Amino acid sequence: MNQTQRETAFVIFCIENTALRLGISGAEVYWELQKANGISEYLYPSYPTLHTQSKEYIVDEVIQYLAQINPDFIYKKGAMA
Repeated sequence: MNQTQRETAFVIFCIENTALRLGISGAEVYWELQKANGISEYLYPSYPTLHTQSKEYIVDEVIQYLAQINPDFIYKKGAMA
């Protein structure tokens, strides 16, 4: 697996595990991130740091990012009360 493939697998991991935590589909998380260019401007650039962390930490970071770009999305999903 080359570096691009590793990074893409990581992005998919982030999206799917965040969706599981929020109890929604991966597509919903994907589209929310896409609206703010979060995949290309946050997840890919964060790979060097985030891929070394635990799943829980990574998902927490993605949820915090989503809360910053669209708090209504996170609060209505019940992830943060």
